[in-house]
Amino acid sequence: MSVDHNEKYIFEAEWYDKIASILKKFYLYYYSYDNTVELFDIKARKTFLRRTKCEGIQAEDFYVGAVVTIFSRNIKITDYADCTTRTKLQTKMQKTFAIVKSDAIDSLGEILKRIVSCNFHIANIKMVKLSQEEAANFCQQRESTDIAYIVNYLISGPIVALELLGDHAISRWLELIGPEDSEQARSEAPNSLRACFGKDGIYNALHGSLNEEAAIKELQLFFPDSKSKDKGPANTATLKDCTCCIIKPHAVQAKLTGNIIDDILKAGYTISAIQQFNVNPFDAEEFLEVYKGVLPDYGAMVGELQSGPCIVMELKHNDQNFDVQGEFRKWCGPMDPDIARQVRPDTLRAKYGKTKVQNAIHCSDLPEDGSLEVEYFFKILDSS
Repeated sequence: MSVDHNEKYIFEAEWYDKIASILKKFYLYYYSYDNTVELFDIKARKTFLRRTKCEGIQAEDFYVGAVVTIFSRNIKITDYADCTTRTKLQTKMQKTFAIVKSDAIDSLGEILKRIVSCNFHIANIKMVKLSQEEAANFCQQRESTDIAYIVNYLISGPIVALELLGDHAISRWLELIGPEDSEQARSEAPNSLRACFGKDGIYNALHGSLNEEAAIKELQLFFPDSKSKDKGPANTATLKDCTCCIIKPHAVQAKLTGNIIDDILKAGYTISAIQQFNVNPFDAEEFLEVYKGVLPDYGAMVGELQSGPCIVMELKHNDQNFDVQGEFRKWCGPMDPDIARQVRPDTLRAKYGKTKVQNAIHCSDLPEDGSLEVEYFFKILDSS
């Protein structure tokens, strides 16, 4: 079978040039054969970036609404640019909305691992605490006599909202979570997520959009696009008695998020906030400024943090007297994963790190850094 080396997907995309204060619009070409990209400046009517290989990106990163990092520029894909791309990708890259409900959050790592093993791409994640009004709005279209109970369940604690992407994602996700009643799920679909993690018809651990119309509406409620004035439900960060953990872009891309979170939860830590961020070059430099002139890898660390989406968590511990920042830093292990594998093979960096820069995890170094770093992401960047 012959392979078309020039088969390409074409998207409309935009990038805000902060220095020039200009929103630049492009055609973004992606060639799946050799994982190359090309950018054409629409206004200037000339090539902005010749076809070139770009590290840290893959086919599943290209969909409408995605932010793709190309040579330190966070480029937002706004639409398909031709009918061929739209036809090929609309079902292959279908979006759906999912919720891990409050009583299943302790199993978040296991659930994320199942999601990834079933060929879903986690395009976005955020822990939120819904108000009565937000929960009622979310349940508006539901035909159920138990709406009041469902609303009360949704506001009883934090929930984790997910944007999932994949081939026929809506129907496949509904199949994976199983029947709405967890008891029924245990008898009819014993391997489904609700069978494994749910209790009954109300406390059923997970949610999935019922159809495309519901998916669009629910995603917009929780993950509004950047042009929307509405920011969606607020994050759950407390900014106290905590430490900051960042799953770095290379580990997110390697689909290690579920494994890392599973390890963190099983070690007795509690995730009190979680969110995906795309960090721009300016913010990456500012966040890591403490290492400037101290670590020779500072420039490479900045490059890694802005190279794609990262997942940031506020972590606490069940034991009030536990030194959450100091103990978590120890458990992350030495910065160099090769050294970690020799001297501390049970640490997170030993298990998931690749190099000194791509060492899977950033953690707060000093006790006072924990809440300051959490604040930087969940208060400063999340509101900008």
